[in-house]
Amino acid sequence: MGFLTTKMMERTALFLSFGSYLTSLTTAFLPLWKTMNSDLNEVENWFSGLWLTCLYTDERGIQCKAYDSVLGLPMDLQISRVLVLISIGTGGFALLTAFLGLEGVEMCVRKPDVKRGLLIFSGVMTWLSGLTTLAPVSVVAYTTVVEFWDEGFPDVMPRWEYGEAMFSGWFGGLGQVIGGTLFFVAVCMGDYDLQRLSVPISSELNPRTKHYLKTEVL
Repeated sequence: MGFLTTKMMERTALFLSFGSYLTSLTTAFLPLWKTMNSDLNEVENWFSGLWLTCLYTDERGIQCKAYDSVLGLPMDLQISRVLVLISIGTGGFALLTAFLGLEGVEMCVRKPDVKRGLLIFSGVMTWLSGLTTLAPVSVVAYTTVVEFWDEGFPDVMPRWEYGEAMFSGWFGGLGQVIGGTLFFVAVCMGDYDLQRLSVPISSELNPRTKHYLKTEVL
């Protein structure tokens, strides 16, 4: 029963990490981190992401364009790009090592100690991937709020607001942090099951045997 519970916990951690990783991966390339529309021209909607800026109009639909220069980008976008790439790399590597460390998967790795180490490593990498997803989203959110409430901008000028991708980024990063934590929980459950199975049976029967001997003497 304990083995099945540990096995289910490992797979729950893997599925949650995989779904959250896909959410973070999609968020990284969506041009919906920030949105802006002007009261003077309501038919135009601007969208901005880490890699593209887009304009949507009823007549032409959506048109996207990559940024002209990387060095010309604001510092928050440059840092966010680096962190997002780290998140993608570490998250993908964490999923691969977690799959090899699952109980019942005999591909490449069969020793229990090695599998335990892979799950611990996967938990650390999943944590890192989640944090490097939450960090750029939070940085862009902070700069968006600061610029929105900047009193130096005229009131008639349109301002950037939160886009849908920022919320999906928060959900994806938080899901990866929870998934990494569940990997550690699965490792602890496996260690507990091994300790319980390694308890000598004779030590549990000794007190009963002594009790029976005293009863016969009486």
